[in-house]
Parts: sequence; C-alpha cells; structure tokens
Amino acid sequence: MKKILLLSDTHSYIDDTILKHVKNADEVWHAGDIGDLSVTDQIQKLKPLRAVWGNIDGDKARAEFPEHNRFTIEGVDVWITHIGGYPGRYNIRVRDAIKANPPQLFICGHSHILKVMSDKKLGLLHINPGAIGIHGFHKVRTMLRFTIDNGKIDNLEVIQYDRK
Repeated sequence: MKKILLLSDTHSYIDDTILKHVKNADEVWHAGDIGDLSVTDQIQKLKPLRAVWGNIDGDKARAEFPEHNRFTIEGVDVWITHIGGYPGRYNIRVRDAIKANPPQLFICGHSHILKVMSDKKLGLLHINPGAIGIHGFHKVRTMLRFTIDNGKIDNLEVIQYDRK
C-alpha cells in the first residue's frame, strides 16, 4: 500500500503546513505549475516525488520533469499531465491517446478547481487536486490524500485551507 499526497498549481508557494502532509505520505505527486523549483527541492528532500511541468513552468522545470508522466504503482495505471481536461471534455493534447489507451487513474491540474470524476465510458477515475498555491482566482487552497493498494484507489481525502 502507498499513501499518496497529490497537489498542483503551487506557483512557487510551499509552507510548513504543506510539508507536514508531505512527511505523512509515501510519495508526493505534483500535477504541474510548480513555479520555482525550490518547491520540488523541498518535497524531494522528504519523500519521493513524481511531477510534471505546467504552462507557467520554465526551462529548468521542463528539463527536470516531463509533460506527461505515465507509470504503474501498486497495480494501478496512472497518467499525470498538467493540462488534460476532464471526462467529456479532454484537452486535444491527450484526447486521442486517452481514448486509445485509457489509464485507470488520470490526473491533471491547471484549472485550480478540485474535481474527482468517474469516466464510465473509458473506465477511469479523473482527479484534479485544485490549487494549493496562493496565486490564482481560487478562494480555497486544496490538495488530496489517498491510498493505492493492490489495484485499488481508496481513502480519498480533501485537504483544504483558506486562501492567504
């Protein structure tokens, strides 16, 4: 079993509250718009990190992280990208590939809107953790915690804070 902390859209912001949750995870996944790489550096000092770059990320982030990160963990096929859309409205960047070979878990960021949706047509779970950073239009900062064990995604929890 793996305990996952999923976050996105930090936009160069990380604090002790976020790092407290990092310490309690087995792995941290970041769905892009990292901003300053000091964010991912701090996470990587504490836990393994899987991340993708987002549209605000510059050359350094794009050199360190891929645009798409697809992997299998605990029997679950996972695909993380920053701009992915959601069921029924997948972004053109992923639309054909996701239909041809859907993962079990599709994760993206970008919208700053927390979303957890089942795509019954493709048989996948779509997750967008919202934004945990302090820059953007969102009023509440969010990230997600869940477990993956033997092919199952379980114990999904929303972690939220007021915007600073």
